[in-house]
Amino acid sequence: MLLVLVLAPLFIGWLNMVRALLANRTPPGLFQPFRDWRKLFTKEIMIPEGSSILFRWIPRIVFSLMLVSTLLVPMLNPHAGGWVFGDALVLTGILSLVRVLMSLGAMDSGTPFGDLGGRREMMVGFLAEPATILVIFTTYLVSHSTMTFVTADSLRSGSILPTPSLVFGGLSFFLILLGENARMPIDNPATHLELTMIHEAMILEYTGPSLALMEWASAVKILLYLLLGIGFFLPWGMTDGFGGLSLLLASGMLLGKVFVAGALLGIFETLMAKLRIFRVPEFMTLAFLLAILGFLSHFVLET
Repeated sequence: MLLVLVLAPLFIGWLNMVRALLANRTPPGLFQPFRDWRKLFTKEIMIPEGSSILFRWIPRIVFSLMLVSTLLVPMLNPHAGGWVFGDALVLTGILSLVRVLMSLGAMDSGTPFGDLGGRREMMVGFLAEPATILVIFTTYLVSHSTMTFVTADSLRSGSILPTPSLVFGGLSFFLILLGENARMPIDNPATHLELTMIHEAMILEYTGPSLALMEWASAVKILLYLLLGIGFFLPWGMTDGFGGLSLLLASGMLLGKVFVAGALLGIFETLMAKLRIFRVPEFMTLAFLLAILGFLSHFVLET
């Protein structure tokens, strides 16, 4: 949990650096998210007039749920989660609850932007969840378990060459990651245009520590999806031991994967143009079709 708390802001900082360098701009720095959130924690919390207690507590609840979710994702040792009920379907349910709470908090602010962002977020989630469940079922066919730690350990002990089902599942999961985290081409996290923003519209009324918690939770969420994708499709490099050297080597492999993933994600977002909101369902439908292809290819090509 502590590792994710520290690594999530660093990943966002690295991602912003890659995007800035590719746009021929001076990068803000790897630790810029820490500086921004530290400043926000010193600011005053402003509450919209007419909002309920729900608006006040949503940032704390969302941040806490995201922290709990980190315990369900394998990172360094696939055997370290034996005491945790790390079911991928449970994780999907927690993330769905986070989405609902964020949308309710945005609507509770009473502003048109919050209502707009909440409705768009629920639309994207409604399209992404079936594809997510199909990807989990595809990995279940290979590992015979929906437990994230068991799946990572099973795939790690198999062949290094991916099967067709895992290739299609990985492509689908990448599109799901973009949609669930409101990244390009679904949403542009650097814009505040009311006609295009989704995630930014939901947190527009939060200030001070509440805004810092919401942004930190969003950083944890994208890293969580990335770690889940690594555990499902690139689990090699994890360790079976609990010694200092083995964990250090596994940490180095994990940081290398996150570093490469951040660079590739930054390049992809720079090359892509934002889709019109009416084209978003087509994008998420593609993720669903790829998940179906992965699920069916297991029976057609691998059994």
